[in-house]
Amino acid sequence: MVAGSARRSLERVCDAPAVRICVVYDCLFPYTVGGAERWYRNVAERLAGEGHDVTYVTLRQWPRGAPIEIDPRVRVITAGPRMGLYRAGGRRKILPPLVFGAGVLAHLIRHGRRYDVVHTASFPYFSLLAASAVRRRGGYTVVVDWHEVWSRAYWRQYLGAAGGGVGYLVQLLCVRVRQRAFCFSALHAARLKSEGLRGTVRVLEGEYRGPLAPAEPRAVAPNVVFAGRLIPEKRVELAVAAVVAAALELEGLRATFFGDGPQRELLARAIEQSGLGDRLSAPGFVDAATLESALAGAMCMLSTSQREGYGMIVIEAAAQATPSVVVAGEDNAAVELVQEGVNGFVVPMAEVEAVARAIVRTHEAGLELRRSTARWFSENARRLSLESSLEQVLASYAEALGPASARE
Repeated sequence: MVAGSARRSLERVCDAPAVRICVVYDCLFPYTVGGAERWYRNVAERLAGEGHDVTYVTLRQWPRGAPIEIDPRVRVITAGPRMGLYRAGGRRKILPPLVFGAGVLAHLIRHGRRYDVVHTASFPYFSLLAASAVRRRGGYTVVVDWHEVWSRAYWRQYLGAAGGGVGYLVQLLCVRVRQRAFCFSALHAARLKSEGLRGTVRVLEGEYRGPLAPAEPRAVAPNVVFAGRLIPEKRVELAVAAVVAAALELEGLRATFFGDGPQRELLARAIEQSGLGDRLSAPGFVDAATLESALAGAMCMLSTSQREGYGMIVIEAAAQATPSVVVAGEDNAAVELVQEGVNGFVVPMAEVEAVARAIVRTHEAGLELRRSTARWFSENARRLSLESSLEQVLASYAEALGPASARE
């Protein structure tokens, strides 16, 4: 439950028992899977459960006429048709964000006065620009989650010199929008300030929704779990190659690669060519219970991602007393969640042998590393919980709304 202090804060500033919140994101879990999708669904459902009036504006991702898999207390509004969001190579398409931005603009022009707060992701940026354009007319506060802030260099890497330059400029426009800003890592909070955001940036450290007590540490067989959307940034080929290299030292090493996405076929080929086809598997997307069970039985969780805005899987693994192996990088905030030698290892470079060595180290550390990981989770679980972040979100709403009389 969201802490009583946050609720009491809202009650002091609101003339009604509910705050009217519009959550804006073009994806909805479980129709698309990712950290941001989970965050916005959790936020919407938890706030609705606390008695607030919550509307979720998104693109339609389910068959027309089909029931929507979400808490019925959350009102879901579609601001655009069902569209594929990614190209074959795993890059985001340009048209869907434009369509969604136009849909959000139209919705807020018609209904913006219904809301006290519009809480949106920074990306895709056009929906944020739409919310900002209608802010005065609607009389609402804009709250923005910056899951990531891309550097100019990364924009160019992602879209090329011309496209990357345009993308970076659009991001800068969004930074300059009047907003209450949240980030999920110190990395991106510092980057957001350096890009020119005025005002404070709050760092929300918690997105974890599960039990706050870790699983009992136990000895496990040599087994690696990889989980993530199969896009180029996750570098799944590096993960497969590192497992193959580690298997030269760890007899019987097995690995499971959970996830789906544009690089699913690439993963299948890498496994087929590895020579370890009988010990490597790729079951695709699985439910939370299946992933939790796999993490509980894993020697380590492996993430070879070069870009992460948070790193939820590190916390989910630690909850099962399972250490993590992550790769350092200027765009990888997941390293903030790994304390070297305590709940895993940070590999300094994206090289096969270096990653393989870290995998082997988790085996050598054995049960003591699992005990240390469980202790780390116990000490940090409250700070990293969804409830901890929601307290800050609600407090920010309360500060923004001020006394009820000031809004009339």
